[in-house]
Amino acid sequence: MKKDKTTTQDELRSEYDLKSLQVRKMGSERKQFGKYVIQLEPDVAEVFPDAVSVNEALRFLIRITKESSEISSDIGSDD
Repeated sequence: MKKDKTTTQDELRSEYDLKSLQVRKMGSERKQFGKYVIQLEPDVAEVFPDAVSVNEALRFLIRITKESSEISSDIGSDD
């Protein structure tokens, strides 16, 4: 049986720079563009049905922490 000797011609245009391409991971290690993937522990994941609810809870926690620290600093400056 003869081996088929095929020649491959490069049909890409010269303006395509393949050196600048990045390899993307597949599966659970794959990240989306500009977003972080965070894995929640199972007990925490049961409480939050989706990313929106997690972000809402974290923003609430950030806000009350800031407000609490402002109140504490105001009380401390009354001396």
